[in-house]
Amino acid sequence: MNGNGAPPRVGDASSGSAASARTRLERGRGALGPALELVHTGRAPTRAVLTAELGVTRATAGAVAAELEALGLIRVDSRPGAGGAQGRPSHRLAIDENGPVALAAQVHPDGFRAALVGLGGRIVATAPGKLTVSEDPAQVLGAVVGAGAGLLAETGRRCVGAGLAVPSAVAEPDGTALNPLHLAWPAGSPVRAIFEQCVKDAGIDGPALAGNDVNLAALAEHRHGAGRGAQHLLCVATGHRGVGGALVLDGRLHTGSSGLALEVGHLTVNPEGRACHCGGRGCLDVEADPLAFLTAAGRTPGPEVSLLQQARDLLRDGYGEPAVRTAAEELIDRLGLGLAGLVNILNPDRIILGGLHRELLYADPERLRAVVADRSLWGRSGGVPILPCTLDHNSLVGAAELAWQPVLDDPLGTLGTAA
Repeated sequence: MNGNGAPPRVGDASSGSAASARTRLERGRGALGPALELVHTGRAPTRAVLTAELGVTRATAGAVAAELEALGLIRVDSRPGAGGAQGRPSHRLAIDENGPVALAAQVHPDGFRAALVGLGGRIVATAPGKLTVSEDPAQVLGAVVGAGAGLLAETGRRCVGAGLAVPSAVAEPDGTALNPLHLAWPAGSPVRAIFEQCVKDAGIDGPALAGNDVNLAALAEHRHGAGRGAQHLLCVATGHRGVGGALVLDGRLHTGSSGLALEVGHLTVNPEGRACHCGGRGCLDVEADPLAFLTAAGRTPGPEVSLLQQARDLLRDGYGEPAVRTAAEELIDRLGLGLAGLVNILNPDRIILGGLHRELLYADPERLRAVVADRSLWGRSGGVPILPCTLDHNSLVGAAELAWQPVLDDPLGTLGTAA
C-alpha cells in the first residue's frame, strides 16, 4: 500500500524497491545455507562480516539475512553495533532463541539422556538422565525418545529432526552399531532404523540419524567449542567406558569408507596390559578409561553414580594421595603414547581431549605434552596444541548437529518458504 492507502502503482518507489528486493533474494537463495552456517557457528556476528564471508553485495546479504529471520532462524538487530565497511554500523546477527530445535539423544553404559538443542549448539532443555540401560536397544531408544517428546510437548517448540549418539562405531550405509561392547547390545544392532521408528511413533517430524558419540562430540567442538578454526582436528575422549577418537578435516568428519575410521581405542599402548574386549591386550580402551583409573588407584567402583563421575571426583579430591597420583600418571603416560602414535600418522594441527582425559590434562598438562612431544616426530619439531574440550554434553550437541545439517544445507527446502 502507498501513503494514501492505495495499492502501489507500477513505477512507485515502493514497488520498485520490492522488485529489487525480490531480485536480490533470488540471487542470494543459494547463499541461504552458507549464511545460516556462518551464523550458526558464530563466524558471522554482523551483516558486514556475513557480506564479506559470502562474497556478495551488502544488499544481497541483507536480503539473505531477512529471509533467514522470516524463517524464524536468526534475529537481525539494526541498532548500532560493530563497525561495518568504512566504520559504518552494521546490523548484528544472532540465533533466534525462540526458533526451532532438534531432539538430541545419547546412550552410554551408565545411562541415557534426551535434550532439545537449538541453532548455535545451545541446549534449550534436558530431561533427567536415566541410569539403567537394558540389553534391548528398542526399549532404551523408545524411552529416550519418549523423554524427548515430553520436552517438545512442554516447550511447544518446532522440531527439525532427531539425532542419536551411541558408544559404538556406526557402520554405513545401514546405520548399524557394529560392536557396542559396553552396552551389551547385540553386535550389528540396527540402531538407526530402531531410532527412526521410535521417532516416527512419537509423532516427531524430520529425519532421524545416528552416529558414534566421540565423532559427534568432535563435530560439536569443531563448530562451537575448542576445535573452532582447526583444519585437521583430532579428538580423543573417554566417557563412561572405553576410549574413542575422531578426526575433522576441513570442517567434515572423516569416517572412512563405511563409517568405521578412527577406532583409536584399540591402539596397543601396553603389550603386557589388560585384556581388551576386542581380543587384544593393552589397548587404550582398557588402559586409559575411568574404570582403569579407579582400578589402578585401588578403588572399587560403586553403583551410586557413573564411573566417569567417580573417576572425576577421585582425581579432583584425592590427587594428593600417592596411589591416586601414581594411577593418574600411569594413565597420562598411556594416553600420551597413544596420542603420539596418532600424531605421527595423522599430523593434526590441534588435539582436543574430552571426558576423563580432559581432567587428566588439567591435572598434569606438562607431563602429557612432554610424553607426546618425546614420542612423536611432529611433536618434537614444534608441538601440537593439546586443549580440553569446552562444551558440556558435547555428544548431545553433536547429535543435534546431525538433525540440523539438512536445514543448514537447504533452509527453505526443509522449513518451507518464509511467511
